[in-house]
Amino acid sequence: MTFDRDAGSWRVLLAPRLWLAGAMGFASGLPLLLTLTVLQAWLTQGGVDLTTIGFIGLVGLPYNLKFIWAPLLDRFKPLGLGRRRSWLMIFQCCLAASIALLGLQDPGRGVWAIVAAAFLVTFFSASQDVVIDAYRRESLADAEQGLGATFVTYGYRVGMLLASAGGLILADLIGFRGVYLLMAAVMASMLVVTLLAPEPPEAEGQPATLKAAFLGPLTEFFRRYEVPAAAWLVLAFILIFKLGDNIASHMTIPFYLQTGFSNTEIGTVAKAFGLAPLLFGLFVGGTLNLKLGLYRTLIVAGVLQGISTAGFAVLAIAGHDLWWLAAVIGFENLSGGMGTAALLAFMAYLTDRRFTAAQFAMLSALATVPRVLLVAPSGWLATQMGWINFFVLAALIAIPGLLLLLRFRSWFPAHGEAEAPAPQSA
Repeated sequence: MTFDRDAGSWRVLLAPRLWLAGAMGFASGLPLLLTLTVLQAWLTQGGVDLTTIGFIGLVGLPYNLKFIWAPLLDRFKPLGLGRRRSWLMIFQCCLAASIALLGLQDPGRGVWAIVAAAFLVTFFSASQDVVIDAYRRESLADAEQGLGATFVTYGYRVGMLLASAGGLILADLIGFRGVYLLMAAVMASMLVVTLLAPEPPEAEGQPATLKAAFLGPLTEFFRRYEVPAAAWLVLAFILIFKLGDNIASHMTIPFYLQTGFSNTEIGTVAKAFGLAPLLFGLFVGGTLNLKLGLYRTLIVAGVLQGISTAGFAVLAIAGHDLWWLAAVIGFENLSGGMGTAALLAFMAYLTDRRFTAAQFAMLSALATVPRVLLVAPSGWLATQMGWINFFVLAALIAIPGLLLLLRFRSWFPAHGEAEAPAPQSA
């Protein structure tokens, strides 16, 4: 791929490829809450007990395990539309059908058919996410990856909003079956976007066998560095870059309540008000990557994430103060959005274009580990240390990630250069 001269200027914000990324983000976000928020409301009103509803949440496992079958999406081109568009067509058709199938079920007649249909939705949705991530990586220049992540996230949020808020409101008017059939039609309409989207250029040396498709992404990643341990340092960085932010965020609701804030205050300030800074932070992270380069953006985002996490310690000292709450949440969401955009751009930069789907799926799955597993001891830590020390510790966790970035400095291209090869040396 040649580097677009507009990639380093503000004109790139008008580029159709970025708005296409936003449309694909919408297709990615639409199915998610149809198997969570909307389905939970439907089952609750259908008389299904809470224990069963809780276990049905396990149908979301494909989102965490998508790296297992992602290599198949690098290996095969099932239709004549190119490797990425072919799979998108298949998964979007299957998604529309499975969403409609879910809507045709009846909670009053048992849940197993609902579980099976919901699992199909999450499987095809997770598979679509793999292809969309690969498409974004292959269709955008390195300097545009941060903005690409921003546009995808914006579209993703709109899709989630339509499915959740829109779905629950419409359920009172047309019923849950009508909602699912309508959302299936909306998903089917995304086929038009896929048909109009240009197929990204294919890299030479794509996997020609299943062995190459499954083992190639791993061997390439661990052999690209002259120092074998360097690959492990890269993976460690992905694990810890947002770890402190995730640990602090995991305990914010108990912290707010124990500090004296009401549910209304938390909902109004922490959730409603906090959305705008988050979306703005994603945009800032993407544009900084465009103007300053990926390395500097990661440094800035990493420092601000640490400072914003320390802000919760200040809030713990200030106590019940809505102005401090708004300031801390706004700053934390702004820096968190910047960090998310920068980390997604970094993971995209790390992928080899021969194995984009497999490597991006593996790296993104690794990035979810802090949010899902490593935050488990956060409640115990807060109990043992107290809120102020807990948040100070969470802020200090940003330091190891920044030190690793200093180690990676030579792996990044000079700002403004054409698209660079994957890192080659430590």
